[in-house]
Amino acid sequence: MNKRTSLFENGLIWFGAAVSIAEILTGTFLEPLGFGKGMLAVLLGHVIGCAMLFCAGLIGGQTRRSAMETVKMSFGQKGSLLFSILNVLQLVGWTAIMIYDGALAADSIFHTGAWLWCLVIGGLIVLWIFIGIQNLGRINTIAMASLFVLTVILSFVIFRGEPMHMLVQTGEGMTFGAAVELSVAMPLSWLPLISDYTRNAQKPVQATAASAAVYGLVSCWMYAIGLGAAIFTGEDDIAQIMVKAGLGIAGLLIIVFSTVTTTFLDAYSAGISSESISAQIDGKWVAVGAAVIGAAGAIFLPLTDITGFLYLIGSVFAPMIAIQIADFFFLRQDSSKQTICIPNLIAWLLGFILYRFLMGVDIIVGNTLPDMLLTVVLCILINKIG
Repeated sequence: MNKRTSLFENGLIWFGAAVSIAEILTGTFLEPLGFGKGMLAVLLGHVIGCAMLFCAGLIGGQTRRSAMETVKMSFGQKGSLLFSILNVLQLVGWTAIMIYDGALAADSIFHTGAWLWCLVIGGLIVLWIFIGIQNLGRINTIAMASLFVLTVILSFVIFRGEPMHMLVQTGEGMTFGAAVELSVAMPLSWLPLISDYTRNAQKPVQATAASAAVYGLVSCWMYAIGLGAAIFTGEDDIAQIMVKAGLGIAGLLIIVFSTVTTTFLDAYSAGISSESISAQIDGKWVAVGAAVIGAAGAIFLPLTDITGFLYLIGSVFAPMIAIQIADFFFLRQDSSKQTICIPNLIAWLLGFILYRFLMGVDIIVGNTLPDMLLTVVLCILINKIG
């Protein structure tokens, strides 16, 4: 039997997931809105995203199934394979993007070549995988405590001065709805894997709530650091801010360990998701492979702009989770013994098309929430008619 994780351990896992260079960089994109309006968009986006994160995690926690095993409950044994394969691919993509961002930031502090930092970060992720989620315990506690202290120091460095730009700006080039959507995007990217961790919780409901709350609060903090860096320092390169503040070694530790603790979850869940594709697959070695491929991709591929990648993830997984929510909380049905659940696949396809359409519409709450609400309604109606 797997060791059950405590509330504290689940909170640590999602603290590590939220402390991320990618989230800080995304926060810098909101600079045209100014700090007040930008943070309002961040808070609204995270309330929406983390509410969905809680619902997704609760399904896995209460059924004791991994994320992709819960997908079988809505789409059937074969119908779920599409999402398992897409999830493994997006997790390998995230692994590469996170290693790339971390390596570039580390290299701008110590100019040794970004490829070297790709290997260092990739090697540490593999080490984390072999230690295992149930055995990280004290190592994770020490790493998270160190990250917390260093992130507090970084926050003081950024916010201690006068803003270099006006706190309220025109927002030209960034609408409020687009800012909300960028804020929803990060918690949304974790929807297809949160159940991989809540399924082993001692208290599933409380652990899921703690996971979503810790992730939401810390992620907002990361966005605030990025937004504050762009406004208060006039600099959107977080590594350069650390250098100017004299945080050379400390800055390097923030970058490397925040990248490892976040990206480990992507690689680890790629392994778990692969096991739902075939019982013959060893998830641990797939996770190691995801880390190795991610490191190689970070070395050889230009992975600079991830906004298109974020929207692609949203268009695939937002309607998927919406259908799971409709099935689990409203329809109370389980299709895991079926081969394919046609009504839910139709509802997902309509939700996917709707998301892509809504991307061209400026909605004040972003397009994820309307898409998920409409997909839930569509799923209920199609199943009732069926």
